[in-house]
Amino acid sequence: MLETRPGLVERAVASAAAPGVEVLVVDGGSGRAAVEAAARAGARVLESPPGRARQMNAGAAAAGGDVLLFLHADTRLPPGYPDQVRRVLAAPGVAAGAFPLRIDGGRRGYRLIERLVDWRSRRLETPYGDQALFLRREVFAAAGGFPDLPIMEDYEMVRRLRRMGRIGLADDPVVTSARRWERLGLWRTTLWNRALVLAYRAGVAPERLARLYGTAGRTDGA
Repeated sequence: MLETRPGLVERAVASAAAPGVEVLVVDGGSGRAAVEAAARAGARVLESPPGRARQMNAGAAAAGGDVLLFLHADTRLPPGYPDQVRRVLAAPGVAAGAFPLRIDGGRRGYRLIERLVDWRSRRLETPYGDQALFLRREVFAAAGGFPDLPIMEDYEMVRRLRRMGRIGLADDPVVTSARRWERLGLWRTTLWNRALVLAYRAGVAPERLARLYGTAGRTDGA
């Protein structure tokens, strides 16, 4: 059984709670239940026009800290994550960081996907948005924030950051919901995501990619 979105939001917020950490949830029209779940878990809830890039930029603008971390609604941070963030960002030449990925499910195929993500993140220094990207505020500003794209905003942001320095990886993984793999199929989802990256790099307009992704059943947190 797949967990409902309000339940995912509440667990994501709870995982982010830590001393000295400000937790903001930026809602783009997801519905009252998700907003109430976020507030119940202790987050400060903001509203913005829909669109992941717009919502993340709005959260960055409202946040008061010097370090920003962007967490998808269906993903949970590991215990003690603030110390890992500090260690990664303290390394010489690091512009930003992210976490390894673990998919919340027992299928053997998920373990293979996790290894592929780990290889991409370590060797190519190209984590995706579901890996909880984090960076210092001044680096975020220098990169121009997330580009206002309907899709691929996280990929484009990481491309910009790689020109500014290394992308480090924390020790412990975030845990992300298996919803999108369960809904579309494990390998179909994986191949579809890879095809989107290749199409974007080949110059296909993000607006067209967003339409195609929508027909494939994109979910929040994908």
